[in-house]
Amino acid sequence: MQFRLLGQKPVFAAAVALSMMAGPALAADIAPAVVFDMGGKFDKSFNEGVYNGVEKFKSETGIDYREFEVTNETQREQALARMAQRGANPVLGVGFAQAPALEKVAKANPDTKFAIIDSVVDLPNVRSIVFKEHEGSFLVGMIAAMASESGKIGFVGGMDIPLIRRFACGYVQGAKHANPDVEVFQNMTGTTPSAWNDPTKGGELAKSQFDRGADVVFAAAGGTGLGVYQAAADNGKLAIGVDSNQNHLHPGTMLTSMLKRVDVAAYMAFSDASNDKFTTGVQNLGLAEGGVDWALDDNNRNLITGDMKREAELAKADIVAGKITVHDYMSDNSCPH
Repeated sequence: MQFRLLGQKPVFAAAVALSMMAGPALAADIAPAVVFDMGGKFDKSFNEGVYNGVEKFKSETGIDYREFEVTNETQREQALARMAQRGANPVLGVGFAQAPALEKVAKANPDTKFAIIDSVVDLPNVRSIVFKEHEGSFLVGMIAAMASESGKIGFVGGMDIPLIRRFACGYVQGAKHANPDVEVFQNMTGTTPSAWNDPTKGGELAKSQFDRGADVVFAAAGGTGLGVYQAAADNGKLAIGVDSNQNHLHPGTMLTSMLKRVDVAAYMAFSDASNDKFTTGVQNLGLAEGGVDWALDDNNRNLITGDMKREAELAKADIVAGKITVHDYMSDNSCPH
């Protein structure tokens, strides 16, 4: 998979470089583990991004990791507890839904380091990694509006939760920034975790938006998004991927992907632990930190005009500089636009 981050800021990248240079100084002291969430490690999206990060750590250090893929909500606490009981350290929980279980297990195992992606667990032995998804979504919303010929674009979310509303709200703000008259259709796939892994429903929702005139649809829906991308390819429309760079899935109809660097976050959690540099507390990663971005590679280069690239990069610089403020839906559960 080839991609590059446009204008990635040095903070996040430098931390990765330092971790890589330092090498596994205390490698013998760690036995990392990861608990993937619903959708599985090969969902080609969120979980798979984490998988790519821990695999990178394994290939560079030779340190293997334990893993478990949650297929039932009741398994989360048991899986995390079992990892800790078997001496795993650090233990990485993937996804906001693991927060209650991870909090309970981390309290019971204060000498074990834990990390969680997409939620905050306020304990002295937990690293909480969250992202400013609204900032990256703003940029792909701009690109969608600039690429649209109909003036109508769409959004398909996975599980209807505030986190996914944050994606949607950023997307709408970016689209309106580029074209105040653009119309944005929105659908959520469901209200249960199965909404992350329903490509058939994703395809149906995307098709309904195409039938209403949308010609670009952004999916923030885990494995469900695969159906959205297929529907775009089948109908000669454009789609936008999420989390991992998904441009390669349907070259020619994938306009771009909103990158959420969960791969780097997972890699850093293991690498920092192996180098005795593991810190706890909250890491909130946005455009300035290189935690989110949009993808430009050989698979979508022909779809991105010079004007689209320039405008997106100008907006990114303005967001980082504080000249553009992207409203965070999760700050007040509203989306003014």
